Amino acid sequence: MGEHILLGLTGVVVFGVSAQWLAWKTRLPAILVLLACGIIAGPVTGLLNPDELMGDLLSPFVSISVAIILFEGGLSLRMSEFRQIGGVVIKLITIGVLVTWVLAALAAFLFLELGFELSVLFGAILIVTGPTVIIPLLRQVRPTETAGSVLKWEGIVNDPIGAMMAVLVFEIILSGGFENISGKAGLVIVTTIVNGSFFGLLAAGILYFTLKKHWIPDFLQNPVTLMLVVAAFTASNMLQHESGLLAVTVMGIALANQRSVRVHHIIEFKENLQVLLISALFILLASRLKVEHLSYFNWSSAAFMAALFFIVRPAMVFASTIGSKLTLQEKAFLSWMAPRGIVAAAIAAIFALRLEQEGFADADRLVPYTFVVIIATVTVYGLTASPVTRLLGVAKPRPTGLMFVGAHDWALRMASILKDLGKQIILVDSNKENIRKANEQELTAYQANILSDYATEELDLEGVGTLLALTPNDEVNSLACLRFSEEFGSSRIFQLPLSSSIKQESDSSSVLKGRTLFHQDLEYKTISRLIGSGYHIEALKVPEGFNLRKLDSTDGPRAYALLLASSTKDAELYSVDNIPTPQVGDTLIMLAPKDFQI
Repeated sequence: MGEHILLGLTGVVVFGVSAQWLAWKTRLPAILVLLACGIIAGPVTGLLNPDELMGDLLSPFVSISVAIILFEGGLSLRMSEFRQIGGVVIKLITIGVLVTWVLAALAAFLFLELGFELSVLFGAILIVTGPTVIIPLLRQVRPTETAGSVLKWEGIVNDPIGAMMAVLVFEIILSGGFENISGKAGLVIVTTIVNGSFFGLLAAGILYFTLKKHWIPDFLQNPVTLMLVVAAFTASNMLQHESGLLAVTVMGIALANQRSVRVHHIIEFKENLQVLLISALFILLASRLKVEHLSYFNWSSAAFMAALFFIVRPAMVFASTIGSKLTLQEKAFLSWMAPRGIVAAAIAAIFALRLEQEGFADADRLVPYTFVVIIATVTVYGLTASPVTRLLGVAKPRPTGLMFVGAHDWALRMASILKDLGKQIILVDSNKENIRKANEQELTAYQANILSDYATEELDLEGVGTLLALTPNDEVNSLACLRFSEEFGSSRIFQLPLSSSIKQESDSSSVLKGRTLFHQDLEYKTISRLIGSGYHIEALKVPEGFNLRKLDSTDGPRAYALLLASSTKDAELYSVDNIPTPQVGDTLIMLAPKDFQI
């Protein structure tokens, strides 16, 4: 029995992580691949049976995992964003919620024939969209700042609201129907808001106070945070079903918007944990489907989905954005982005099970119909989001700008050449005099410590996709690369080679956090020495028949290729592990002796 459970748990991890990798490799939406793997592992092959594997632990595991995911989502919500889009978000989670609820319930009643009470419950479940599906899709399609922020806020905040509405309907159904709806509704809503807000703020306050007083060692900060998230969720849920989702969301928002305690490392930990939890949850819940549930993909479901796609979502978006500053294209984009995810599946599974136990007819249809919605919305929105975003003109251009960490003289020279070639450049330096020189050359420059919270939270990195760490301090360069590796990706962060003393004293791989720029011997002191001896940084057009070997001419001092630029391609950096091939007409930026010719 123990080996069977071990094999099952191993299968969940293997299927989940493999699906994430396959999605990355094929550029398909991760959730779509996870659903496919879950269905293959469950109803198709029978390799995985979550109910048999986890038994009574399945529902608590799903609930706690969703709580952690929502907490991580709350950590990404900044009030500075909300001040820009707050009016639209408030309307989406009030007016929009009601429109979605009513129209989705009506469509379920007409097309799925669930019955009045179950249709109202199903409509409430479908209010949620959620960070498990919205955030990966936003990362994939990269919409404009306003549209992306609205979707992120809506997706995270309406999860607890949808859960609250589902609880409300569920309690009314169990109490005998909708005759006493007014009193019941008010009690559920007030209890959910009060409990969720209280326990969320309490947990955030405890964590804030203990971190500020340095009562928690570094190695325990993530485990203690996780403990408080689970405790707040459970305590709130004990007093009011599903209010724990609001508690963890409030906790995340409160921590993300305080300035006294740094929580960046907690965010990184939760993001990594989120990937694993989403992978496991989708594999587990998708594999719970049975072969006979595939019959729910029929013409009635197709009609219901058409109503969700073309009536319910557009109606709620346009009703909620009347009088807003959103453009017609942004409204159209919001109308075509409402995938359902793990929270909808989890809520449906919990309520369906309890209603079945109470003897409600057709309650067993809630879960398969929910998965019909999840699979259909994730598939349609996931595969069409990118082309629709480009068609509507709300996609951000691919980030081709460069951020220079260090604004000393030769860095300014490189930045100035790239600016003249039409490239977007920003510079960051803590030296006031360096920033003054950059401003004199009309370069965008910030006076800041690159390792400070200001650098990660306040710098305008819109359009910037590459980091060059060029300071004379190896540790600062490495830490800057480490800090921005998630923002730009490990392939787009570069730093100068380590100084000779560091190379001799330590393993280079343990210090380097970015790709090694230019040439293994071109450390900061070497470049400065060469410039002091007559070398200069120059941009020259690549002529016909040019070969990089000409830079290593034996007839005189050698030259070093630093960067390759053209009007049609991104700037390509020369690094130890990448040597771009110049084409005729490209601009080659070099460190070369005076009067060097190519």
